[in-house]
Amino acid sequence: MPALVLLGAQWGDEGKGKATDLLGGSVDYVVRYQGGNNAGHTVVVGDQKYALHLLPSGILSPGCTPVIGNGVVVDPSVLLSELSGLNERGVDTSKLLISGNAHVITPYNVTVDKVTERFLGKRKIGTTGRGIGPTYADKINRVGIRIQDLYDESILTQKVEAALDVKNQLLTKLYNRRAIAVDQVVEELLGYAEQIKPYVADTVLLLNEALEQDKVVLFEGGQGTLLDIDHGTYPFVTSSNPTAGGACTGAGVGPTKISRVIGILKAYTTRVGAGPFPTELFDADGEALRRIGGERGVTTGRDRRCGWFDAVIARYATRVNGLTDFFLTKLDVLTGWEQIPVCVAYEIDGKRVEELPYSQTDFHHAKPVYETLPGWSEDITKAKSFSDLPKNAQNYVKALEEMSGAPISAIGVGPGRDETIEINSFL
Repeated sequence: MPALVLLGAQWGDEGKGKATDLLGGSVDYVVRYQGGNNAGHTVVVGDQKYALHLLPSGILSPGCTPVIGNGVVVDPSVLLSELSGLNERGVDTSKLLISGNAHVITPYNVTVDKVTERFLGKRKIGTTGRGIGPTYADKINRVGIRIQDLYDESILTQKVEAALDVKNQLLTKLYNRRAIAVDQVVEELLGYAEQIKPYVADTVLLLNEALEQDKVVLFEGGQGTLLDIDHGTYPFVTSSNPTAGGACTGAGVGPTKISRVIGILKAYTTRVGAGPFPTELFDADGEALRRIGGERGVTTGRDRRCGWFDAVIARYATRVNGLTDFFLTKLDVLTGWEQIPVCVAYEIDGKRVEELPYSQTDFHHAKPVYETLPGWSEDITKAKSFSDLPKNAQNYVKALEEMSGAPISAIGVGPGRDETIEINSFL
């Protein structure tokens, strides 16, 4: 049963799109299992660059069926806009499947997200303002709207009414905003129904049947391990489970079906939004990493915070995901540094700590303990094998592998689809 999970092993933005796209030609299905259009993947195919937010990266691979699973929250307007943009560029999107159980991001979810974040002021989380959190909250509170509800106007109206009974009280009395009209929301959502209908399916059944037929299924996580609602740097996290366990609940496939779990690691560390970040740089090195690495959020457009590689985080990701392999990305960005610091542990209250502290307070006060590795100056973007890399680059990769606790099976040496060194096959 060749089912693979591919996920971010840091705070997201590690290059999952490139990794998924690399495997896309060899797999039959690529499944997004959580998150929404708060995730962003950049995929470079030849001289074409594609920025995907909601759609699985596999949509760019002919012969691959892209799937939006039940664990994803879907903004219909974003979905249709993204599909239209790809169609205009000649990409066939007709094979897309969307779970009827996926939840819908409604206009009032977006409004609540924005006003709540504004209301928090200095205590804000740093959300994308796209309604992701409020939609997941509605799901847990059992007042959410699912894709299948768009095809029963009576049920849809009842659910919107129930949701707005409470939300309009908050909007008008707490946030001093206008109330949102039920019929206006219902009309907008019904307007999307027929356009989306050709893609809606029982994806749980289809994916399990595919695995029984020995099809290759790749489960693609959005964001990253340290943004997981349970296992991330709470409360500065996303509202779903990007970790490997989320693939089972977010796609309806049992854990015994998963054969491999691949973590994507950037050769340094970045994050977007608020929250603790022990190796963050505020100097010329941090600015150079941002500039050379093109570190700007695909979805948010915000500059990413940049820092040196954090092996403590990598070990944590290995443990909570049960990682079998790493895909190391953006190694080429480090070309030109004479010495490259790597965080091997933290210092907390004068004590050396080698594992991620479970206490949020401790993590906020963690100071990185660095070891310095020699850098390289040679251009590595044309390297086709591990032996093509400069010796110091090879040693850097080996050191990260040893510190992180799982083998590095592929290395990204440039943004292009073909600028990857494959050490061990993922399939």
